[in-house]
Amino acid sequence: MDIALWIVQGLLALVYLAAGGLKLVRSRERLVASGHLDWMRDASDAAVKAVGLVEVLGALGLVLPWLTGIAPALTPTAAVGLVVVQLGALRVHLVRGERKPLPANVLLLVLAAVVAVGRLLG
Repeated sequence: MDIALWIVQGLLALVYLAAGGLKLVRSRERLVASGHLDWMRDASDAAVKAVGLVEVLGALGLVLPWLTGIAPALTPTAAVGLVVVQLGALRVHLVRGERKPLPANVLLLVLAAVVAVGRLLG
């Protein structure tokens, strides 16, 4: 079970580092122009950067505390935080009528929940 959780943690961390990193380093206009992030049209630059920062911190929190043994309780806490991020993303997409990103949001939510529960009970 520990190996499966590490695999899920690693994959989630990579996804959130990539997604959050792009939000931090690219302009909102450039991200909107990519055609995949329509929700950003109605978001401020600060909101996009904040989401990116939360995603990057969540990615680090998924791996580093458990790996180093320093404050390992932060790993399931980070996973719960990413569940909240995905709940917010689901809400935004549903309100905007954007159905295409929903399966990915649900998958990320479920995987983060698995990590949270697995590490809390493990």
